[in-house]
Amino acid sequence: MTFRNLFKRYIPHKKSVESNGILKIFAEYLHDPNIWHIHRRSSAGGAAIGVFCAFIPLPIQTLSAAALAIFFRMNLPVSILFSFFTNPITIPFIFFYSYKLGSILLGLEESQINNIIPDNTSVIEWFNTIFINIWEPLLIGCFILGLISSATIYFLIRLMWRFGAIIKWGKRHKSKK
Repeated sequence: MTFRNLFKRYIPHKKSVESNGILKIFAEYLHDPNIWHIHRRSSAGGAAIGVFCAFIPLPIQTLSAAALAIFFRMNLPVSILFSFFTNPITIPFIFFYSYKLGSILLGLEESQINNIIPDNTSVIEWFNTIFINIWEPLLIGCFILGLISSATIYFLIRLMWRFGAIIKWGKRHKSKK
């Protein structure tokens, strides 16, 4: 199975993106054929955008991935798919290590966060007491890890696509003999 067929199998289709409530704001831009083509450059770029946006510590990852994919004319469905890199299972680990990296880069002592939301604390109190102390290292760590992860996924997809093409060319060459 080629990389293109793998993407075609799992990426959302144009109709499902158009019918999504939050993505309807991009309806006038969805007619550009470049954001739907599956080729090496646009797929790798869409994946890089999606992974970078996955590191945004706010619930706007999909929306920002769609906006950036349309702006840079990369594959929109691939960027949306890769924006789900962070999910309820991976997000605690990603944000924990982003915070640790940000603390190291800023030279700060890590805050002792025993409970995410203690039983006797409301979410608003948590934001006023704990989040106010961790937002800066968290954002810097998310930005740095997002850049590294998106660059890595970009080059990995380009490399896998290249190896797939080499294998395909080798099979075609063997069949001609």
